[in-house]
Amino acid sequence: MKHINFIGPINSLSFGNVCVNMLRELHKKDVRVSFFPVGNNLDFAAFNSIDDDFKSWVTSAFNSRFSSMQKDSPSLRMWHLNGSEYQVGPRQYLYTFYECDAPTFAEKNICDLQSKAIFSSSHGKECFDKVGCTNTHHIPIGFDRDFHKTDKKYLEGRVHFGLMGKFEKRKHTSRIIKLWADKYGNNNDYQLTCCVTNPFFKPEQMNQVLAQTLAGKRYTNINFLPFLQTNSEVNQLLNSIDIDLTGLSGAEGWNLPSFNASCLGKWSVVLNSTSHKDWATSENSILVEPSGTEEIYDGAFFHKGQDFNQGNMNTFSDDSFNEAVDKAVNKCNTNNTEGIKLGEKFSYSKTIDSILNLMSNE
Repeated sequence: MKHINFIGPINSLSFGNVCVNMLRELHKKDVRVSFFPVGNNLDFAAFNSIDDDFKSWVTSAFNSRFSSMQKDSPSLRMWHLNGSEYQVGPRQYLYTFYECDAPTFAEKNICDLQSKAIFSSSHGKECFDKVGCTNTHHIPIGFDRDFHKTDKKYLEGRVHFGLMGKFEKRKHTSRIIKLWADKYGNNNDYQLTCCVTNPFFKPEQMNQVLAQTLAGKRYTNINFLPFLQTNSEVNQLLNSIDIDLTGLSGAEGWNLPSFNASCLGKWSVVLNSTSHKDWATSENSILVEPSGTEEIYDGAFFHKGQDFNQGNMNTFSDDSFNEAVDKAVNKCNTNNTEGIKLGEKFSYSKTIDSILNLMSNE
């Protein structure tokens, strides 16, 4: 593949991180790119370890996009289904994440518009296959090499839990914090660090939901971090924890924080559902079986009856949470060697090779 049109975001959120990693691999493979950033903005602030040559290449691909784009070249759009009805060129390959379980007519129609709709998880592909889509593929993402082991000592003498990702109902953020506080609150043998700021909340909204979660109580061993601005900061947090709880999310398109923690040899407590099934096993994670489902709607990001993001999320019982964290505590002094192997099994080089092969075979 000599040239593609590429549409995607560059920012500090999950889509932005995946897009940058895909662009890195295209750069390594000498694929010429006409780059159309979502939002028409190149925000490299989070990527403080990227080299100047790659940054210049992306900037050039952006500045020359209108003169270099080619009608006959395939387009790769890395974005949500919502907004992917727009195309650059007649052959668009959509790479997307799907978290819910009930594709709507709008989502199906947008999927059908694509030459191929590529889902990060087999769960996403299966959901759209069930509603009659015939152009779906599953290609997993890879381990981001911005994250690496530091071999530093953090919080010695304590078992350090971490919870990351946007504060949302579907991620069970509030419930995880409450359950952890009930079990370990004010026991200074244990520490919970939460990096759960939702950038779509106003500061006063964020303060309100955290206050509601803690129900007015004070805990000496629960720490809330602000939104981490760089991947280096995120890497420090991932290295500092012993046990990740982000994997208890009830609906995910991949779950980057939990996956990255596992790849660094940490133990993740993971709900055995949606995208987690593509990478989490009983050998590399502490699996929690779902106890059922409930509607995903939260009145903030998921609204019942709309054209996008409809359906249910998976749940878990209080007892299964307690059993799982007990298992994780017993394992946390051992290195998760099977988790580390995930970083070799899943790579962005393989992701891009699979996408380019799919484009070339049409």
